[in-house]
Amino acid sequence: MDDLPVSPPAKGGSAKRTAKKGARQPAETLPVARVLVDMSLPHLDRPFDYLVPRQWDAKTVPGCRVRVRFAGQLVDGFVLERVAESDHEGRLAFLERVTSPEAVLTPEIAALAREVADRYAGTLADVLRLAVPPRHAATEAEEHPDPGEWRPEPPAPGTWGHYPAGTSFLNALAEGRAPRAVWTALPGRDWAEAIAGAVQATLASGRGALVVLADGRQVARVDAALAEALGEPSRHVALTAESGPAERYRRWLAVLRGTATAVVGTRAAMFAPVHDLGLVVLWDDGDDVHAEPHAPYPHPREVLALRAHRSGAGALIGGFTRTTDATVLVESGWAHALVADRQRIRTAMPRVRPAGDDADMARDEAARSARLPSLALSTARRALEQGPVLVQVPRRGYVPGLRCGRCRGPARCAGCQGPLAIRSSHAAPYCRWCGRIAGDWECPECGGRHVRAAVVGARRTAEELGRAFPGVPVRTSGRDGVLDRVGAAPALIVSTPGAEPVADEGYAAALLLDGWVLLSRPDLRAAEEALRRWMNAAALVRSAAPVIILADGSLPPVQALLRWDPVTLAERELADRRELGFPPAARMASLTGAPAAIRELLADTRLPEGAQVLGPVPVAAPQDPAASGAPAPERERALIRVPRNAGTALGRALKAAQGVRSARRAPDPVRAQIDPLELI
Repeated sequence: MDDLPVSPPAKGGSAKRTAKKGARQPAETLPVARVLVDMSLPHLDRPFDYLVPRQWDAKTVPGCRVRVRFAGQLVDGFVLERVAESDHEGRLAFLERVTSPEAVLTPEIAALAREVADRYAGTLADVLRLAVPPRHAATEAEEHPDPGEWRPEPPAPGTWGHYPAGTSFLNALAEGRAPRAVWTALPGRDWAEAIAGAVQATLASGRGALVVLADGRQVARVDAALAEALGEPSRHVALTAESGPAERYRRWLAVLRGTATAVVGTRAAMFAPVHDLGLVVLWDDGDDVHAEPHAPYPHPREVLALRAHRSGAGALIGGFTRTTDATVLVESGWAHALVADRQRIRTAMPRVRPAGDDADMARDEAARSARLPSLALSTARRALEQGPVLVQVPRRGYVPGLRCGRCRGPARCAGCQGPLAIRSSHAAPYCRWCGRIAGDWECPECGGRHVRAAVVGARRTAEELGRAFPGVPVRTSGRDGVLDRVGAAPALIVSTPGAEPVADEGYAAALLLDGWVLLSRPDLRAAEEALRRWMNAAALVRSAAPVIILADGSLPPVQALLRWDPVTLAERELADRRELGFPPAARMASLTGAPAAIRELLADTRLPEGAQVLGPVPVAAPQDPAASGAPAPERERALIRVPRNAGTALGRALKAAQGVRSARRAPDPVRAQIDPLELI
């Protein structure tokens, strides 16, 4: 009972209490506020009742922020509702303060957050930290304009006319219906205009729309397309972290107050409080950037699907490829496939050719160093006469991995056993974990002192390409600096996956290097992820322009790229995973922590029928670059597999078990993730 915000016990749970001179008095009507306290402890994941002081009566509205005293501390919270009486058998504490009378937590978002928390074995407080941005008092005090009545005209079919069901999808949105589609987009640069058209059709029906994208560059493209399509810049907002806390909160308030009826943003925007939601859009749902790194790790695909289901809104999950998760939505009948016919695809797609034979390497030494076969070299030379050429390299940096030049064993730091790398052609090897210079490195296996590249990064590739193509500008785009656009002039654009800039007139050709790096990843999603990265790059190339991929042409992902047929690969991958019992055909939970804590949690969990526990097995602890070299604590990982329809039951069971451990104040936490991206 010491955790509960109560005073000494009294008879009954009435809001009435003995009045003393100078004491605070409860509000005359609905004096009890049910408050969600900002505490992440699972056993406290429920609302608590507080009395509303009479002076705060008018400001204490459902959804507002308050400060309350909880277990002796002042903490933040949200008022969920106000009621006449409390079920609590004891005296109630008063609210300490109403931080803001703005109802920032809407009933729809509160209910959605509750469902997301249960689905992902998390707490409501954790979800609301993702859903409601921090308050900015000065911004909140600003006057906001009256939104008034406004509806755009329904759009012309435009890009959607290229798909057999595209026009009917657009018409359904304009008529106020809720179509759901998994969209396999044609290659090209007009996907942003297509999304803007779908949003315009939704707004024409008097409803709101929400678009979630992977990064700020994509947000900027869709934002510009919306500005052109709607002609009313105040009617839509872009929510990204780059805009800063004050501006982002200002835009979020515009959505909350109904001034803006359309939202485009990155993953945090999935909880934007759009009024009368009529359409949710998720572009490129397979991108790892969509994965939320904070507990309870919700994925926008699941959250937006829940929002569409709860609010009766339409849904559009699109990309140049199709994920196995989206394929499940089509196979279950929840969504329909939105795909162009084969003739249209052949007209729009580039000409893809594999070059996987190492014996076909170009005779030019610089081209050989850049890992260019003769086919890729000749293709690039011809294409440079017509415009820029895109070169996709799977790894960033210069030489991010080294091996012993004699025995080919991995080169590791003598201090922390981290991997060695090289920053430039004149630099000594260094450790990627602790930063130690390893100029005197010696192989512990064979005594060799020379190293060779295990894998070559984008900067080294750009350097070698500069030698192979003298006089041609070489530009890089990656983590150290991302290019947004490039002109039509001849140039070599070396980019890591996801950082490819858009060419004004499309690329004249593309070279996809080191396909084996993507295909050999120890990841359940390696094949579909490799195809996604290849197709995202190839989609930037002009129609019928050449694309050369350095990979074995007989492999299924390469074949899917050659035919521009991601749907068949996704269906094949789903069938394989269904046979093996892997997500998304099944639901899986990952438990990571100390061995004793894992076993304790498993013992406390009432698993649903048909659940299988795999492991626990030891896992490597994450390396801390500042660590002194002391051994990391032992950690294990267990996987729990259940049928797909038991996913929610698994989340609730794990949450209940976490609550038991939290109530007994177990010292070692266990990280629980539902359907994590990394299973292998």
